[in-house]
Parts: sequence; structure tokens; C-alpha cells
Amino acid sequence: MSRALVLGGAGFIGLHLTRRLVAEGHQVTCVDDFSRGRWDDELAEVVSSAGVEVVSADLTRPSAWAALPHGYDQIYLLAAVVGVRNVAADPSRVVRVNTLTALHLLDWLTPGDRVFFSSTSEVYAGGVTAGVVPVPTDERVPVLVPNVAAPRFAYGISKLLGEAALLHGAAAKGCHLVIGRFHNVYGPRMGADHVIPEMVLRALGAENPFRVWGADQSRAFCHVDDAVEAVLRLMRLPEAPGVVNIGNDTEETNIADLAKLVLRVARVDTALAALPAPADSVARRCPDLGLLRRLTGFEPEVPLEEGVRRTFEWYRDHVGASAGPAEPGPRR
Repeated sequence: MSRALVLGGAGFIGLHLTRRLVAEGHQVTCVDDFSRGRWDDELAEVVSSAGVEVVSADLTRPSAWAALPHGYDQIYLLAAVVGVRNVAADPSRVVRVNTLTALHLLDWLTPGDRVFFSSTSEVYAGGVTAGVVPVPTDERVPVLVPNVAAPRFAYGISKLLGEAALLHGAAAKGCHLVIGRFHNVYGPRMGADHVIPEMVLRALGAENPFRVWGADQSRAFCHVDDAVEAVLRLMRLPEAPGVVNIGNDTEETNIADLAKLVLRVARVDTALAALPAPADSVARRCPDLGLLRRLTGFEPEVPLEEGVRRTFEWYRDHVGASAGPAEPGPRR
């Protein structure tokens, strides 16, 4: 039986990935420090039904890695500090945690390991804002940080460092590396620090007027089931592909239309109140998935309206009504 190690397995993408790996017959070990990931009914169900091993560990500490055995057929690093509010509140923690986790992983890897590193479109967001990076955006564009002191860029910087460390270090060790640049992945059990669940929670609370920060900005949202499918296809490739975009380029929507969709799904009739976009948020984001398609034949399957409906239903059933956050909504 194939063995998979999911670092950050109690988190959003991590648990969805773990479910899929279990469904395909893999034996899975999840490692998480439970600072954002959580032990809830859904994680407990996966563990009890499939015998998934869960390890609580702080991956910034070398001792946590020393305690991890080797011999996994697939290794996924999803553990990171994410979310615009978390980045703004403590950017130094973002850089420290995300960087140390990636560097410790690199030290821990052995020749022949197959590893996935979760990166982000934020690594090139500064170039889009500066007008030197086109949208839709492929993997070959230059990356730049217009203001290293701006808290928002701490996340992108940490992931860019992880990309560089693993691209060079994994090659030197003879490891099979996939770097997936996620683009606005959303879905059930995502927390409240991202735009779609944040809107859903405010819709459940019947906020009126319904605030929309950066209403004229646009994003191409990718349902988590599609994102997991792309990850698994990339990890099956016989040759290591390097950096590959993961997302959905078939439906780009502006944030005002997204708000209208959420309210329609929630059956809430309220006026929209357009507010300024959060500081340093990119005006437009959409991936070019040409490389992903050529390598794997991937096509997104979950339309935005269906994905928003599934997400709304999950939050309605698991979280209930909430007034939502009072500060500008996150935008990634």
C-alpha cells in the first residue's frame, strides 16, 4: 500500500487532499500543529473510518522532523500561515513559520522522495500591480516585490523563498518535486479569513447593506475538489514538472458579481455597499493553465455557482449565522 505524508493535513486543502488519498487506497499520515487546522468531526470521521494517523507537531522545530520516519511514497507540504488577516497581524510570524517549515523539509528529504510544495499566485502579484506581468498569468513571468516592508507581501516572499530553496535543494538531492501555485482555492471548511466564506458568513447574518471591498477587482476562483485533482495529477507525472499553476481559468468574476452570487444562493435581498479594496491587493488575478493542461489534461469541473452553493451549504450547516468580520474583507 502506498504511504502518503500530508504536512498540514488538518487544514483546508490538507483534509480534502487526505480524503481523496484515502479514497484511492493510500495510507496517510497527517501532521499539523492545529494552530489553524482543527480536530473537528470531519477530521475525526476520516481518522476513524480509514485509520489515518494524525501527528501533532510544530514543523518549525527540528525535533518534529527528527521524529518523523522516512519511507513515504508521496510527501505534501501544505502547512503554512495563510490568510490576509493573519499576514497583516503578524507578518514576521508568516515569514518565520513558512520559511522554517520549507527549509526543514528540505533538510529532511532523502534521494528519490516525491514531494509537493504548495505555493501561491501572491509570488507574482507585485508584478501584476506594476504592470509588467500579464493576466492571465503563466509560470514564466518575472516576480517582484514592490515594497518589502508592506506586511501583505510577507506571505508571497515566504513562498517564493520556499520555491527557490526546494527547486535547487530537491534537484541536488535527487528528489521529484512539484510546486503548485494555488490561485484562489475555496470550498467547505476553509475558515473565515478568505473572501468567499467571509461573504457567506455575512450573508447568513443577513448583513444590510452588504459590504463589498474592491467591488471592481476580479478573481478566478477554483473549487478545492478541482485543486486536489490537479495536485494528484501532477504528482503522478513521471518527470518532475517544477512550478505549475493550479486554479480555474474558465470563470473570471469581479467581486461585486461574486457578492451578488453569494446573496442569491443565500436567498438574501439586500443592497451592496462598495468600499475601497484592501491595501496592496491586486486588481485582477487569473492563471494561465496551459502548462497544467499540457502535462495532465486537467480541466476544472466545478462551476463557480455550484461551488459557491456547496460552500454556502457547508457553512450554513456547520457554522450558522454570523455577523462576519467588521474590517475590510480578505482579498487574495
